[in-house]
Amino acid sequence: MSSRSRSRARPSPASARITDEQIGDLVSKLQALLPEARLRSSDRVPSARVLQETCSYIRSLHRELK
Repeated sequence: MSSRSRSRARPSPASARITDEQIGDLVSKLQALLPEARLRSSDRVPSARVLQETCSYIRSLHRELK
């Protein structure tokens, strides 16, 4: 069994759980860090889209480093 599987199998303490509201706040903060997202910060962007844009942005940064 891998360490990843073991960590998922263990129940986490209630205090370590992240609420939907906290996730929303974190996604909003992440959106503010993305250059493309700043232009439409007043629009409601789905969390999945923010995460996709984040991945794309990180990939572009990696390409710039190479």
